[in-house]
Amino acid sequence: MTGLVQLHHPEHGRRVAVVEGEQLRLLRTYRSIYDLAWAAIGARIRFPAMALTALSTEALPYDPIYRGESGWTFLPAFDHPDEPARCLVTGTGLTHKASAANRQAMHEGEKGPVVITDSMRMYQWGLDGGRPAPGTVGVQPEWFYKGHGTILRAHGEPLEVPSYANDGGEEGEVAGVYLIDPTGQPRRVGFVVGNEFSDHVMEKQNYLYLAPSKLRACAIGPELSVDADFRDVQGSVRIERGDQAVWSHPIRTGEANMSHTVANLEHHHFKYAAHRRPGDIHIHFFGADAFSFGGGVVLEDGDVMAIELSGFGRALRNPIRIDRSPQGCVTVEPV
Repeated sequence: MTGLVQLHHPEHGRRVAVVEGEQLRLLRTYRSIYDLAWAAIGARIRFPAMALTALSTEALPYDPIYRGESGWTFLPAFDHPDEPARCLVTGTGLTHKASAANRQAMHEGEKGPVVITDSMRMYQWGLDGGRPAPGTVGVQPEWFYKGHGTILRAHGEPLEVPSYANDGGEEGEVAGVYLIDPTGQPRRVGFVVGNEFSDHVMEKQNYLYLAPSKLRACAIGPELSVDADFRDVQGSVRIERGDQAVWSHPIRTGEANMSHTVANLEHHHFKYAAHRRPGDIHIHFFGADAFSFGGGVVLEDGDVMAIELSGFGRALRNPIRIDRSPQGCVTVEPV
């Protein structure tokens, strides 16, 4: 498996490196994974091979950077280096039974459980029609928008709960990373561990608040897994408060544990012409298997959210930062 990271240094700027055990081997020439992928498409060379041909003799120790004890820091594992607005961050919900069950519990209502909510019904649609034969179209999944590239955070960076939010909670999952080539063809660059991070308290008030509950920062990284096996992925998510883990849960994702195939999710995302603009990139979350909100945990300022998946590199760790300042009113002025 080939793992790539993006780094930044105040003096040396951006660099890309290949993970080699405890070392990060820097690449020559390419200062972003975007540029590397674009060059691979132009040269008609497989992306992993392109990365290996660009290796330099320079290497950095992984541990100090990972722990935040170096002048080098991680960038999000994939981004648009020049135009963040050309990165679309989206996701697909209700792809895992646990997330559908949690959503069902949220929206059953105060008068007792209902037979089935729209959330559980949509999950069932996925089970019935989300795994079509190759080359055919399956049922449409739930889809949501999170923002553009300015909302991406790297390993170690805080995820902010804004003053207008009701809550902030982790959603540990895998995201697909895509680049649209010059012909408008979507190309999958790889997979990455992600913390989709949402406002579950807002969502619980009414399922129609799902859309604004998703408009939050999110994190990906530290490693982009170029050729990871996404059939059956196991890992864990935990919440650390000081030196204690206040909540932890095993998670299982990958196609074998989802109601939709990746191909079906990709079709329904990229069927829109607006999602196939040459040069754009896409970060698309595939859904969570467990989250602490479903376990009754209320995150506090400074808690660390840690997500680790076997075969996807080191754990993604981000502290939560809660803005407790009074909510201001945004006014609009005429031109």
